[in-house]
Amino acid sequence: MPRKNLTSKQYEFLQYVSGYLRKHRVWPTYREIAEHFRYRSTNSVTQNLEAICKKGFLTRGLRGYCFPDEDEFLTSAAGIPVRGVIAAGHLQEAVEADLGTITLETLFPNLDRIFAIRVSGQSMIGADIHDGDYVLLIDDDIPNGGIGAILYDGETSLKRIYYDGNGLRLEPANEEYADIHIKPDVFEEVRVLGRYVGHVNHSGMYRTYGPPRSYRA
Repeated sequence: MPRKNLTSKQYEFLQYVSGYLRKHRVWPTYREIAEHFRYRSTNSVTQNLEAICKKGFLTRGLRGYCFPDEDEFLTSAAGIPVRGVIAAGHLQEAVEADLGTITLETLFPNLDRIFAIRVSGQSMIGADIHDGDYVLLIDDDIPNGGIGAILYDGETSLKRIYYDGNGLRLEPANEEYADIHIKPDVFEEVRVLGRYVGHVNHSGMYRTYGPPRSYRA
């Protein structure tokens, strides 16, 4: 990685972030970065990201900071090899064969409509979505009671979404967090970013199934 125009500290910062991304295929959280560099506050993380972004080594959009070629990097895996056939009934002779690969397109038929957002916070731990997880969203409407991401008043939120006569209710999956209520007369200020289809962390990829659970006493 070239270090032209970067200070030694910025270069070290960028090396850590890029190395983490190569190893885990997701970005480190602000807290992880702050702990690694022993910053007193995550504000120092933001300051470094902004400075590096201004020098053209990172870009910034609705989904946050990223490397200019990050999407190509994260989708460059060849796939999972399919090595044969196994019986799911009576025992039978093992059949080994090269049956191709399972790619991202196989796992997600609508891959061109799927994107990811990094989670910050613990309001959805009841749905097994934790701080630092990489949430997969599809560009689609969110059904009543479904999990999804919205943009409201310049801020984003991942919650379980309910529509009723009183407006829009964003319900967390953690009793330590309160519901967010949005009145009907401000619906035009709400933008649906995407419907939840799964999430990724250091342990692998997961999808949450089943009906909504209540997190209220």
